[in-house]
Amino acid sequence: MPFSPKRLGNVAYSLIMFLVVSALAGVLVAGLFLPFAGIAGVSSRAAAEELNNLPAEFDTPEQAERTKVLLADGSTLAYFYDENRVYVGLDKIAPVMRQAQLAIEDHRFYEHGALDLKATLRAFVRNQAADGVSQGGSSISQQYVKMVQVEACQAKGDEACVREVQAPTYERKIRELRYAIALEKKLSKDEILERYLNIAYYGDGAYGVEAAARHYYSTTAAKLTLPQAAMLAGLVQNPDTRNPVKNPIAADDRRDVVINRMAELKLISADQVKGAKAVKFDKSKVKSTRSGCVGTRYPFLCDYVYRTLKNTESLGATVEERENMIKRGGLTIKTAIDPESQDKAQESVSSVVDPKDPVISTMNMIEPGTGLIVAMAQSRPVMGSNAKKGETYWNYSATPDMGGIQGYQAGSTFKSFTAAAALEKGIPLKKRYNAQKTMNFSGKRYDTCQGKKRVYGKWKVSNSTGTNGRMDMYRAAQRSVNTYFVQLELETGMCAVTQMAEKLGVKLGTPDRDLVDYYQDKPSFTLGSVEVSPLSMAEAYATFAARGIHCNPIVVDTITTRDGRELTPASADCKRVIKEEVADGVNKLLGSVMTKGTGTRAATSDKRPQAGKTGTIDSNEAVWFVGYTPEIAGASMISIDNQKAPFRKGQPGFRKRGVKDYRLPASGTFLEGTGSGDAGMKIWKPVMESYLKKVPDTSFKA
Repeated sequence: MPFSPKRLGNVAYSLIMFLVVSALAGVLVAGLFLPFAGIAGVSSRAAAEELNNLPAEFDTPEQAERTKVLLADGSTLAYFYDENRVYVGLDKIAPVMRQAQLAIEDHRFYEHGALDLKATLRAFVRNQAADGVSQGGSSISQQYVKMVQVEACQAKGDEACVREVQAPTYERKIRELRYAIALEKKLSKDEILERYLNIAYYGDGAYGVEAAARHYYSTTAAKLTLPQAAMLAGLVQNPDTRNPVKNPIAADDRRDVVINRMAELKLISADQVKGAKAVKFDKSKVKSTRSGCVGTRYPFLCDYVYRTLKNTESLGATVEERENMIKRGGLTIKTAIDPESQDKAQESVSSVVDPKDPVISTMNMIEPGTGLIVAMAQSRPVMGSNAKKGETYWNYSATPDMGGIQGYQAGSTFKSFTAAAALEKGIPLKKRYNAQKTMNFSGKRYDTCQGKKRVYGKWKVSNSTGTNGRMDMYRAAQRSVNTYFVQLELETGMCAVTQMAEKLGVKLGTPDRDLVDYYQDKPSFTLGSVEVSPLSMAEAYATFAARGIHCNPIVVDTITTRDGRELTPASADCKRVIKEEVADGVNKLLGSVMTKGTGTRAATSDKRPQAGKTGTIDSNEAVWFVGYTPEIAGASMISIDNQKAPFRKGQPGFRKRGVKDYRLPASGTFLEGTGSGDAGMKIWKPVMESYLKKVPDTSFKA
């Protein structure tokens, strides 16, 4: 609108006041106007000192950068980020991109100081015509300062802070200018431009020019062409409204503005202008980079990695600090996950149980002596909310604090812990009991951690495998004889048995319970009436394989910062928990299960040294096989899903026999209801045979 004399007077008055306020703030020194922020001879010493004593907040933080999670073979599993950014040096950014950005934002960047006086006065007059600060003539340095302040506020999660540093006020502009002057005293023009191009938001979740190039064009910042560079340069001021994915017409118009500006500045020829404008945006090149685990190759392993990182002390003192580091720190996380082994485990589980079947199956593998998780598979491998398709957000292998939903009764696999406790107490493998088919243990005395107790109420136990009579521990383990192991448990003492399970690594699916405190007075413990996480069963049996050395399960191998420093990952804390001779005794005992007992059908065909134990719970609601060699331990499990028909108790059609003689409706697999035939032969065996082809054949004893 045309200016009246009165309006011209108001503009002049406002300009004078702006200059006065700026002078009082210590900004009108030579550094505003000169390429080099020198101050000698043009301002007071006090003003100079003021510029050199800026608040600590001006020490700009490193830009948020995405964290990358790698599999053992170096391929990418997932990204975690608040801002999808990949920082690159200026030499990795195409010259045409630098030219395009400067042409549209600050073409005299290399000629002026922190302030472009011409652009500032031009914007000032326009803003007065609009009765406020609506347009800026900010230099690249000033824009960068604002971006850094916003970034710092976002890192703290402080939305009020974000609004403050973006407020359309002269006070904010003056503060930015002061910071910009100091910035140009600390950094070169090239350094400022590099940081600007890496911090700027280019829309559609892409922060920085490298991430933008990869997202919009499936290329790198170094390979950007003229039309691509012009498109990206035009996004910075309005990245959402000019997003070429959502608003291609507006994006093309803005791109052409940038191209025209480059032509005005004689940076490109008329032919280049014509050719660049003729290029259409190709949506097929758009490549989204998902943050988090949903949609990744192994979402539940990915989630386990993320939860592990949140508990890793080297990433911060608190969970909040660690999450900030994970999502903004630009870390490279190398895991121990072997895709070949993971794929084989998943293939075996999925070949038996379909995601839509009313049962749940898992297969977990841990390396003895290191604790490295080699594989973690489940029958519902897709993370999501569509239950009809068999999607879930639960990690069925893990404890609740690591994404799990509940535990599963592990049946006779718990007899191994009773045997280990007995051996530790000095009871030999040749110990004989009369293991009658059915025995009444009501009122029997046994040791707890608080002293002697008696079996409460009436408790009769029966054998289920057809093997009864006098026998030693070998025969009892081979045939999984219940009445033998209850007698052994009562003689050993419940305190010793529960403590053995705990130190070997068994973890409950109920986090509010302490394993020893809760189960020390429950003799059904040896029969596996305890709900535990499947991963922890592999962990416990891996302790036997390592001859008594227990390691916490770990999934992260190395953590590297963006500047190449190595951070300490969560420790496996490997330490001896039982004597070698005790572990050797268990290995010998469970080895006989594989050659003479219920584990023969699960034994690998190469006949290498191996040990294991089957498990089936009452009513056949779950079947297990947990086995190991000196190189690898694995736990496979199939359990009913009590939230689905026909296993919802009290509902019409409830199936009382669990998985025994049950044909799964989706996969068509027939389950016989045994740990050896279902979990062992169908899942554990093919996975282990595939893995063992890559490792040497060794014995349990060193």
